[in-house]
Amino acid sequence: MNRTDKHPSSAPASVDIAIVGGGLVGASLACALAPLIEQGALSVAVIEATPILELASAPFQPSFDARASAIARGSAEHFAGMGLWSAMAEQAAPIRTIHVSERGRFGATRLTGEELGVEALGHVIPNAWMGRVLHRRLAELPIAWHCPARVETIAPVAGGHRLRLSDGGELEAGLTVLADGGRSGLKERLGIASDSQPYDQVALIASVEMSRPHGGVAWERFTPEGPIALLPLAGNAMELVWTHPLGAEQRRLALSDGDFLAELQRAFGDRAGRFRRVGSRHAYPLSLVTARETTRPGLAVLGNAAHALHPVAGQGFNLALRGVMDLVAALEAGRERGEAPGSPALLADFEARRRADRHNVIRFSDGLVRLFGIDSALLSHARAAGLIGLNLAGPLRRGLARRAMGLER
Repeated sequence: MNRTDKHPSSAPASVDIAIVGGGLVGASLACALAPLIEQGALSVAVIEATPILELASAPFQPSFDARASAIARGSAEHFAGMGLWSAMAEQAAPIRTIHVSERGRFGATRLTGEELGVEALGHVIPNAWMGRVLHRRLAELPIAWHCPARVETIAPVAGGHRLRLSDGGELEAGLTVLADGGRSGLKERLGIASDSQPYDQVALIASVEMSRPHGGVAWERFTPEGPIALLPLAGNAMELVWTHPLGAEQRRLALSDGDFLAELQRAFGDRAGRFRRVGSRHAYPLSLVTARETTRPGLAVLGNAAHALHPVAGQGFNLALRGVMDLVAALEAGRERGEAPGSPALLADFEARRRADRHNVIRFSDGLVRLFGIDSALLSHARAAGLIGLNLAGPLRRGLARRAMGLER
């Protein structure tokens, strides 16, 4: 991995692809491009504002408070194709069963790996560990690494974009990929608008310790306040995602640990056991955000910069990773046709690969939030009947499981 030259020449460095954002999405893209980078077929630069370069070699210290992500089976297969899954699996907790229910109703459905003939439907991995594995791989690649650095200006030029960086560097890239989560404001500076639909909800996230082993079960419990998700972690720990109406989370953030656990127990029930411990609590407002453009000549938008979803279905990172792999597939196909990385034809191919998957996942996750967010006795009975029916309808349930696993689009 090449560090930035702090005293660049007056002429901008030329690269085939500039990846803005070295987090999970941007790092995954660089790792997926590794075969082309190692062959010398592509030159790649990564620009990351957070000083994370040294983390890949530092000793890893698992933390009870670490944030984690649900990785679908299809995503694990993508990481296996990059040669990274065996390392990621060292800190991965398998999801063997997904249990979906509504509080106060008998209806429930269960999706199991056993009926699909797989050991696990997915895995839950600490984000810090995923980043560690990805950046170890990046350290082996001949890429230009600008960290810490921000993109100060970005402007279209013939054949791509020119980027001026906060570290004094300047790049001309045939393809610029925005994978910074939308935090940098680059989309807005380029005139790319986003549609935002606030849910008027906040996700309260924390690690919790259970009184008994979770057995690899991931729970999705719908309540009048909003859904509560519990994802299995190492040992008896689980990742809690508790959705609150906007503003209602403040009182619970201020509760003592004991009072918080007592309220969580009343809201969720006893199905998963008793809640014994809670780590630090964090709250994030929830909206459905979709960029109106995900491609332009010389430009592609990935991950949360392209779409931010409600966490109810656990599909955000998995959708982003499929976007990464579709962009790589479009780049490989374009290279065979002799097309430049940022050519309109290549990016039209990428958009065609993404369109249906993106639409289906957004529609599914948004529909789930809105369906279970309507407080109606009649509809509540219908939802319960639907969950019971889904549990009884094997083929339909298995189809839903395969889609949740990222094996079907």
